Amino acid sequence: MEGFDILNLFIVLLAAWGGGALIKRIGYPAILGELLIGVIIGPSLLGFVESSSTLVILAEAGVILLMAYIGMEINFKDLGKASWAGLLAAVGGFVVPFALGYYVVTLSGGTSMAGLFVGIAVGVTSLATKSRILVDLNLLDTRIAYVLMAGALISDTLALIIFAGLSSFIDAGAVNMSEILLIIGKIILFFGFSTAFGLYILPRIGQWMAKKNIENRTTYFTLLLLIVFGLSELAELVGLHGILGAFIAGVFIKDGVFKDQITKDITHVFHDVSVGFMAPIFFVTAGFHVTLDVFQTDLGLLLAIVGVAFAGKILGTVIFYLPSRNGWREGLAVGTGMNGRGAVEIVIAGIGLQKGIISQEIFSILVFMAIITTLSVPVLLTWSTNWLKKRGELVKQFSREGYLILGANPLALLLGKHLSEHNKVVFIDANKGICENAKHKGFNCVHGNILDEATLKEASAKDFRTFLALTVNNEINLLASQLVNDTFYIPEKYIVISPITEIGGSINLLQSVSASTLFSGKVDLQPWIQKAQDLNYKEVEVTSDKKIATREWVKTQFSKNKTVLPLVIVDISGIKRPFRFNDSIEEDEKVIYIV
Repeated sequence: MEGFDILNLFIVLLAAWGGGALIKRIGYPAILGELLIGVIIGPSLLGFVESSSTLVILAEAGVILLMAYIGMEINFKDLGKASWAGLLAAVGGFVVPFALGYYVVTLSGGTSMAGLFVGIAVGVTSLATKSRILVDLNLLDTRIAYVLMAGALISDTLALIIFAGLSSFIDAGAVNMSEILLIIGKIILFFGFSTAFGLYILPRIGQWMAKKNIENRTTYFTLLLLIVFGLSELAELVGLHGILGAFIAGVFIKDGVFKDQITKDITHVFHDVSVGFMAPIFFVTAGFHVTLDVFQTDLGLLLAIVGVAFAGKILGTVIFYLPSRNGWREGLAVGTGMNGRGAVEIVIAGIGLQKGIISQEIFSILVFMAIITTLSVPVLLTWSTNWLKKRGELVKQFSREGYLILGANPLALLLGKHLSEHNKVVFIDANKGICENAKHKGFNCVHGNILDEATLKEASAKDFRTFLALTVNNEINLLASQLVNDTFYIPEKYIVISPITEIGGSINLLQSVSASTLFSGKVDLQPWIQKAQDLNYKEVEVTSDKKIATREWVKTQFSKNKTVLPLVIVDISGIKRPFRFNDSIEEDEKVIYIV
């Protein structure tokens, strides 16, 4: 490798890291920063770096690994959570912008093949960034969240399949009926072999490696690289594009194929190598192909494509969503959420440019369209869901319910006894004796380290709506809250913070994971645990005669020189919820506390 290529690679990686970090600070995916920085440092603007054969090879490999990682992140079981509504959103959000994109390009003088590529690009939905946006907007426990995830999954998969078929016809050139049948036969054979390999051969390889006690992470990573690039090459051989083979390879690398810790490790390695290293090279160098001249020469086409991308995705989703009977306003919210584009769209557009199907101007327009639509998602989704909230139409998805409680100490068991009257409650504790005591008292308790994902999986953390941390270790409470937020997306998190904690760092971390404090303030937990163990407490129930914030209620008790620990609030229907900060006690609701 020449020194000039090394310098170019260094500049691209540095720029990708800087651009991605800056855009993430304002709440957007790093991909946008990488595209924008590519436009800035590339030939279009500053001209610091130009593409080279080295960068092209690394970028192509990066796309393959990125598509494999996207496949690894997909869970097809999520489709069942949205079913009919998700399918409607996906079809409407893909078909309508696909058709509009096609006609805009062909009516403006473009070829039919270019129109099809543009149609696919405006029809896709960014799957990779949806979970993060939903967590940030506190929407993960709503029906909209499940519809969005299912819709994005179906939309991206549909786009890849259509693109794969289109690539076959492009490579075959002019085709007759026998050629069409041959292409279809090759596609069927590819999907048949890939499915058989993923469902039957790969699990047996995993079982054999486990039997041989092969636990070297490098060995597994190398094996998966061979599988990913092998299926990519097979896809190329049958006339499909390699990204489809990589995507399918990723889909089959699921829980149960290898040991949980091995799967976790190699997933993290794939993330670091693809998202952290090689894929950014692709997105930065994609920015090199963007021409700013489109704002002068093709401004009308740019506005038209951006317009149909917005209108087609949102209106198409609204119209097709009507048979779900969930309401057109919810369809509007789903449409605004699905409006963002991202990795798959840029990959498809880049391949279209490489094959000469679309021009540099069209490619530039598609990049700007992806940037503009993705920037709109948090703004429009926040507006539309707030509208639903005000109307009382934001539906919660009750597939997540119950309380996952860290710590099975006597005080936690007392709180769990109240909450378990109407909800599922599961405890996690690292002390085997304490866990056995909880089981003896009739509770479900998982023994293990809360910071080990295997423990949380054993407790089925992904099924819970609320996480409570009641240990005397503030650091463990905070770290556990961060883990269940980032990995298992539990929407509600309430933890105990002791008075000895420095408030700044704790509050900042709580806010970063959308958590709040139990008992509506700092509490020295150990004396209360001891009282609960010795049964040296009195349980009191009072009814509120007015609406009052939980924090104000606690201050009122302190003003009366009462040392109390509020456990739960009981609503007028008898349902109990934990007493926590940022909540209110309504008139006629009850508070159960101990003194």
